[in-house]
Amino acid sequence: MIPLKDDAPRITTPYMTWLLIAVNIGIYFYEWMIRLSYGQGAQNAIERIFGLVPVRVTILLEGGYVPLRLVSQLGAHVVTPASALLPFFTSMFLHGGWLHVIVNMWALWIFGDNVEDHLGHFTYLLMYLLCGLAGGVTHTLLNLGSAVPSVGASGAIAGIMGAYFVLYPKARVLTLVPFFFVFFMWLPAWVVLGYWFVVQFLSGAATTLSATNPSGGGVAFWAHVGGFIAGLVLIRLFPSRPRRYRYGI
Repeated sequence: MIPLKDDAPRITTPYMTWLLIAVNIGIYFYEWMIRLSYGQGAQNAIERIFGLVPVRVTILLEGGYVPLRLVSQLGAHVVTPASALLPFFTSMFLHGGWLHVIVNMWALWIFGDNVEDHLGHFTYLLMYLLCGLAGGVTHTLLNLGSAVPSVGASGAIAGIMGAYFVLYPKARVLTLVPFFFVFFMWLPAWVVLGYWFVVQFLSGAATTLSATNPSGGGVAFWAHVGGFIAGLVLIRLFPSRPRRYRYGI
C-alpha cells in the first residue's frame, strides 16, 4: 500500500517539515553532484564516513583498533568515539538514491505536518531527531557485526508515523493498492500505518534469521521498527503545543 495524502486538518504552517524536506533533498543533491563529478567511489566514501556502520560501535567498545580484515572497508585503522557515534545523527540526512529520498520525503510530507501541528515546531524537531537516533540504535544492536553503512531518514520518519498512528488513528489516508489491478482507497490511518509496521517487523525478523544476510546489508528494517516504537512512546510523553483560537468579531 502506498499512501498518497491524508485528510487530517491542521491549524499551523509546517515550517519545520518543509525545512527538513529541503535539507534532505539539498544534501542528496550535493551527494549526486559529487558522484557526477568524482564517480560512485566518492559517494561511497561519504557514506562510509557519515553513514551508520554498526561494527564501528563494536570495535569502539573493544578498544578501538580495527581488525585487518575490516581496514579496507572502514578506511581506518582506529575507530574514534566521533567516527562511531556522530553517524547516528549524520546518517539521517544521507540517502542512497533519488527514489530513496523521494519516498522518505513523501511520507514526511503526508504525516509530518499534523504531528508538527500537535507538538509545535521545535518539539517536533526534537522528536524527529530522537526517533532517528532510536532507529539507529535499534539497527546497530541487531547488526553489531555489520560493516555496511546505513543511511536515510527512515528511522526518524518512522517515528513521525508512529506518532501519527497515536494522534490520528481514524484519519483517512488515500492509498494506492496494487492488487492484480491498481486502485485507490481511503483507508483509516491505523490500517495503513499498522500494516506498514507489521511488514517492517516481519521483514526485519526474516532478515535477522536469514543465513544469507549475515552482514546486515540491504534495507534497515529494524531502524524502521525502532523509530516507529519510539514515536509511539514519545508522543505520549511530549506536551502538545499551546492551542490558539481565532475568534470572530
